[in-house]
Amino acid sequence: MAYDHMTTRKPKEPKALSQSRKSAGMREAIVRAATEMINSKSYALATLTGIAATLDLRDAALYHYFPNKQALAYACHRSSLERLEGVLIKTDAAGGTGEEKLRHFIRNMLVEASKNGPQLYFGDYSYLESAQRKAISAWADRLKAFLVKFLKEGMGDGSIVQCEPELVMQLLLGMLIWLGKWVPDVDGLTVDRLMSAIDATVFRGLDRGHPV
Repeated sequence: MAYDHMTTRKPKEPKALSQSRKSAGMREAIVRAATEMINSKSYALATLTGIAATLDLRDAALYHYFPNKQALAYACHRSSLERLEGVLIKTDAAGGTGEEKLRHFIRNMLVEASKNGPQLYFGDYSYLESAQRKAISAWADRLKAFLVKFLKEGMGDGSIVQCEPELVMQLLLGMLIWLGKWVPDVDGLTVDRLMSAIDATVFRGLDRGHPV
């Protein structure tokens, strides 16, 4: 068969795997550094220059990954929600009573945060574009429904006292999201120590087996 009449094009060389992994790793590092700075200083006071400095980069390097601070903050919110969703799905799949699911969820969140850094609090995202705000809000509502489900399951199976699940869910999320800001400087802090404190302040009030 003759192909003389056909125009052949030199295929584009695929991007080297090592380069793509390095790029993904740098993107994750930038998101983590930005999340930590926004949590500690607020979105308004966090700067690309400051974020880049924590990674020993020039701020110009950040523009290779994110066009502006708003886009970076949106990536931080998405990353945090992805991490939260992963923990929720894993916890739900493991089964157990409602109270057991809550305990497992909280411990898994603490372990995840110890490995990957704090999450960005998604209660305030007014600085994002309208479409971004809607996407984050809808995603967050779906994940909050998971926790409400755990609480309702616990009330149904008798492992959790009767309560207002929507309010308790907000308290639990607020506690978890802000723990990264409240306690990072405690000497010798461990997940077990945090769980012990959480047990004293949360589960002895929710667990039907303990007197109020």
